[in-house]
Amino acid sequence: MSLNRSEKEAVINEVTSLAAKAQTLVFAEYRGITVADMTKLRVEARKQGVTLSVLKNTLARRAVAGSSFEVVADQMTGPLIYGFSEDAIAAAKVVADFAKTNDKLVIRGGAFEGKALDANSVKQLASVPSKEVLLAQLCGLLMSPISRTAVVLGALAAKKGEGAEVAEVAAA
Repeated sequence: MSLNRSEKEAVINEVTSLAAKAQTLVFAEYRGITVADMTKLRVEARKQGVTLSVLKNTLARRAVAGSSFEVVADQMTGPLIYGFSEDAIAAAKVVADFAKTNDKLVIRGGAFEGKALDANSVKQLASVPSKEVLLAQLCGLLMSPISRTAVVLGALAAKKGEGAEVAEVAAA
């Protein structure tokens, strides 16, 4: 089904607004994926705050023109699904995790902070822990010296307490 001019402009405007808000764009070839699998991918993407779209490549190129994702416009060929996310790693994580379980989804590339990413770079980006995990790790690192000091002081207090009890028993 072909789109008329006003529908194409609406699609371009929608994708342009997505690209303006997004930090990351990931695109993958979806040839041969069943509708059920594609639905699973879309549901997971929605949970993670990722917008997935199947677009005509010419419309996608026009939509990203002038944005930080323009660096990958020449790679937009073939049947592609585009994932935009405001979170830096969410789109890469959703697509890479799905590609692990479905060999028909082939990661072709992406863009992050105005730099083009190849398939391996997208997978590396997907392996970065989430913001919450990184904050938890940071808190653990900050708490580690304090908790170690508390354990040592507790052990010293217990040792001194035992020494006092031994001295009382010997005096009696």
